[in-house]
Amino acid sequence: MKKIIGGILLSCAFFALASCRKTAKTGENPVDALKNRGTFVLGLDASFPPLGFRDNDTNEIVGYDIDLAKEAAKRLGVSFKAQPIDWDAKEMELETGKIDCIWNGFTITDERKEALSFTEAYLNNEQVLVVRADSGIKTLSDMKGKTLGIQSGSSAQIAVDGNASFAASVGNTIYFKDNITALNDLDIGGVDAVVMDSVVANYSIAQTKKPFVVIDEPLSNEGYGIGFRKNEGELRDAVWAVLKEMAADGTVAAISEKWFGKNISVINK
Repeated sequence: MKKIIGGILLSCAFFALASCRKTAKTGENPVDALKNRGTFVLGLDASFPPLGFRDNDTNEIVGYDIDLAKEAAKRLGVSFKAQPIDWDAKEMELETGKIDCIWNGFTITDERKEALSFTEAYLNNEQVLVVRADSGIKTLSDMKGKTLGIQSGSSAQIAVDGNASFAASVGNTIYFKDNITALNDLDIGGVDAVVMDSVVANYSIAQTKKPFVVIDEPLSNEGYGIGFRKNEGELRDAVWAVLKEMAADGTVAAISEKWFGKNISVINK
């Protein structure tokens, strides 16, 4: 009976996935397929400022990555859609065709490169420890026996898991759906520190004026890339070519100035 039920469920899952696929047909160039669909769908965690997040006043999804992607879509001759996704299931969202790419402070790793087709890095980043200013925590070793907050499925989690001595020293780890929730918990003392992207941490501290600081000892250094389906390298290359064009004509610098106050892009550098 379990085998029969399992087979039925598997079949249902297959047809459900098949029915929502919007990937290129066999032999079809993925760039042509995108233009035929007419809409470039970007998958993101919509609570990741300043790269992609909801504006409190308009509820519109805005951010650095959003502005880059909108202009890239325009130059490719298609419309643009920002699609919030479950970050834990981001690769499945991509493979089932619900989105065309993952573009939202998406860290390039060797493991991810095996499954996805990545652009080169467009921004550099570090995984850092954010603490309350009065916590007394100044180094990674000061976290011994304390409670750490991490966004589930994030590169922060990868960075912690990759630092065995640090991970072993922490007393307890709490996983959150997004960094905003993690920082709110830090604010009320639910955790002693949050590991997160320096790009996001520095922006959030500047915007909220909360008494947080970033310690000077990063857990890892990394680069942000745009992830496409493994068999859609042509689409990846087309988007990257447009971004290089945007960097050359000053568009990327202008968008970076808008969100960061300076040009921190590494495209064409």
